[in-house]
Amino acid sequence: MQNLLTDVDGVRVGHADDARLASGVTAVVFDSPVVAALDVRGGGPGTREDALLDLASTVEAIDGFALAGGSAYGLDAGAGIQAWLAEQGRGLRVGGALIPIVPGAIVFDLINGGDKEWGRFPPYRDLGYAAAEAAGASFALGSVGAGLGATTANFKGGLGSASATTPGGITVGALAVVNAAGSVTVGDGPWFWAAPFERGDEFGGRGLPAAFTPEMLAMRLKRAAGASAVENTTLVVVVTDAILNKPQAKRLAMMAQTGMARAIYPVHAPLDGDLVFAAATGKKPIDPLAGLTELGMLAANTVARAIARGVYEAAALPLPAALPAWKERFGR
Repeated sequence: MQNLLTDVDGVRVGHADDARLASGVTAVVFDSPVVAALDVRGGGPGTREDALLDLASTVEAIDGFALAGGSAYGLDAGAGIQAWLAEQGRGLRVGGALIPIVPGAIVFDLINGGDKEWGRFPPYRDLGYAAAEAAGASFALGSVGAGLGATTANFKGGLGSASATTPGGITVGALAVVNAAGSVTVGDGPWFWAAPFERGDEFGGRGLPAAFTPEMLAMRLKRAAGASAVENTTLVVVVTDAILNKPQAKRLAMMAQTGMARAIYPVHAPLDGDLVFAAATGKKPIDPLAGLTELGMLAANTVARAIARGVYEAAALPLPAALPAWKERFGR
């Protein structure tokens, strides 16, 4: 176990980013098609192929996920991942056509100081292809891929991941791109809201403060009074090796959203586009009631840990007025 999304067998993750752009793409690709669903709680999401994940839609399985910066421009990343999958002979066959199914979502990082003057076409399609091509069992955390340009209210955001296994042997992994309007830390201190769920010292081992002051509980928002509904969003992918149908995957996504509430303060605001993709590789049977409940509980804890790790592992952008990184202020 690497404490990564790829601890679920059959899942690979790759990044591609551009330091000058201060943005990037993360590809999640599956070795074979998986059942998937989506739960959206934020007020300003940006998505691609999300309708296919609706319970009433005909398509039952997908081939990958595209996560990107760039706001709406970043939705092009899915086309790059789709192109790479098609070259591997992957996708839904319709007559003589082959169509890889790649839902995706974006975060807003257009005003983080990077050079977004890319000319006629944005670079996200090519970054998506490169991210898929780079996908493997190990991947970096922090300021990489779709998390390169991510920020929070008080610290540099980033990409985090975590995994866990139920007592019955079902594995669940989470990957989070943390670009929240709110804060992942208690006040401006070293404590993470997700501290009760930390394993070892995976995000510093600082625990929680001895007491909570009114100042710690005050609302912190990115850009304060100038906050906009399109500037934020935390994206999460949860994958399990359990055998789930589409409604069960939807329930898993809904339960996993609780992890955001355990890690971000405030969360699911009209200023965010928070969402969770859930996918099941279908390798291990699970009880549809108690088993799925236990899995959803563990998934929520794993999401909270992944979010904290995204901020903990992030590095500040080398740009004027860039937010500090957690480690820059508190060490390890």
